[in-house]
Amino acid sequence: MAILEVQNLSISFGGLRAVDDFHVTVEKGALYGLIGPNGAGKTTVFNLLTGVYKPDEGIITLDGKDITGRKTIEINHAGIARTFQNIRLFKELTVLDNVKVGLHNQNSYGTLTGILRLPKYFRVEKQMNEKAAELLKVFDLDQEASMLAANLPYGKQRKLEIARALATNPKLLLLDEPAAGMNPNETQELMDTIHFVREHFDMTILLIEHDMKLVSGICEELTVLNFGRVLCQGKTADVLNNPDVIKAYLGSE
Repeated sequence: MAILEVQNLSISFGGLRAVDDFHVTVEKGALYGLIGPNGAGKTTVFNLLTGVYKPDEGIITLDGKDITGRKTIEINHAGIARTFQNIRLFKELTVLDNVKVGLHNQNSYGTLTGILRLPKYFRVEKQMNEKAAELLKVFDLDQEASMLAANLPYGKQRKLEIARALATNPKLLLLDEPAAGMNPNETQELMDTIHFVREHFDMTILLIEHDMKLVSGICEELTVLNFGRVLCQGKTADVLNNPDVIKAYLGSE
């Protein structure tokens, strides 16, 4: 069963077609990769999927529901969460509070309840503290719960960003170049983390990545973008051995 179906997705900026007739189907539980040379339109696709941009054309369906053109917060509520190539944490907040930001998507109280500190405020805060602590323990970040996010090592900041995304209880997790800036040991640990997230949370994952070792090690299927258009789709081994894909990558170096 498909969790994500995208048809004929297109967008232009200043007359330039950044994404042209993009299409993909991601099955529930899949670990799917979106690859391509720099400037191919990969992050633009993620921005379209998450409501940062509204497409000029096309349809985005999540778990059978049309989410095309909806606002980012609405898409997050519908079940898509993401991380970013450049880590976007609330670095002035603690590790625990960063995860609680994600939990506010599922647990909330009115402004008046918060100001007056009514019983519901304390009840919801207690639940969020407990849930955030559970997520941090899953990612081996529980010992750093009171630390400022800015003071975490780089690899742990990546883990925290994934934990915060998962706190929104998504159906589909988008990872935008999660291995960017990592050394080989951190990349291997990240691969283990992604596998764990998929199994532990029964999560469908779509990721953008340049690290071919990571892509070949975890992705079952790939879509290759080049100049905003789909160049190739299919099983990972078949795609990576496709002459057009090899040419596109060699031509970008």
